[in-house]
Amino acid sequence: MQLALIGIPWDENSSFMRGPAEAPPLIRAAFASESANLWSETGIGFGATPIFDAGDVEAAPGVAMISRIAESIGALLDRDYHLIALGGDHAITYPVVKVFAKKYPRLSILHFDAHPDIYDEFQGNRYSHACPFARIMEEGLVERLVQVGIRTATDHQREQIKRFGVEVVEMKDFHDDLRLEFDTPVYISFDIDVLDPAFAPGVSHREPGGLSTRQALNVIQRLKADVVGADVVEFNPRMDSTGVTAMVCAKLLKEIAAKML
Repeated sequence: MQLALIGIPWDENSSFMRGPAEAPPLIRAAFASESANLWSETGIGFGATPIFDAGDVEAAPGVAMISRIAESIGALLDRDYHLIALGGDHAITYPVVKVFAKKYPRLSILHFDAHPDIYDEFQGNRYSHACPFARIMEEGLVERLVQVGIRTATDHQREQIKRFGVEVVEMKDFHDDLRLEFDTPVYISFDIDVLDPAFAPGVSHREPGGLSTRQALNVIQRLKADVVGADVVEFNPRMDSTGVTAMVCAKLLKEIAAKML
C-alpha cells in the first residue's frame, strides 16, 4: 500500500477569515524540517517509506475548484493510493469524501473538530466550511460519522446531529481512555481547531477548552480501523506567528500516515 499527499489550497468558503489556502506548503516544510525527524512514534520511518507528493490542486473559483478537487482525488484513488489531503478550510472535505465514497461504499468518518460543521447552510452558503458534514450525511456518503472534541454546538446543529444519527463525543464528556473502533474503512478529517489554542493558535476560530496534542494523538493511535484517507484542515498561517501550529500539523500528518500503514 502506498501513501500520497495532496494540497488543496482553497479557503473561498471560509466565513470569518481567509488564510487556510496558504497552509499546504508550510505543512510540507514543517514535515521536512531538520528540527525534527521523519519517524513516527509507532516506529514508521518516512525516509525509508516516503509519501508520494502529488502537489497542489490548481486553484479555481467556485464550482470549477470542486471539479478539480474531484478529478485530482479520483486520479490518485484510481492508482490505489491511500491519501492525505492538506487544506485549505473544511469545505474541502465534502468534495474529497464524495470521491472516496465511490471507491469505499461502506466508508465512515472520524471527525476531530471544535465545531460540528453540520449547518444546513451558513450565511446563505450551503457549501460553507461550516456545512460539509450536512452535505455528506444528506447524500448518504458514509455509514457512520463520529465527531470528537465538539464544544460549540448550536440548537440547529444539535437537531442536525439527531437527524443524521451522528455520534458525538463532546469535549465536556471527553475522557483520556477513549478508544474508538470501526468495522468499515475510515476517513479521518482533522480540523486543527479541535486542539486547545494553547497548543495550536494558528486557526481562524480559536475555541478554548479543547484537546491537547497528546490527547488527539492518543485517540488516533488507539483507533481500531482501516484508515484509508484523511485531511488536515483549517490551519491558518496568518494566525501562527511562531510556526508552532505548522509543526503540530506536520506531527499529525506523520502519525495519521503511520496509522494508515
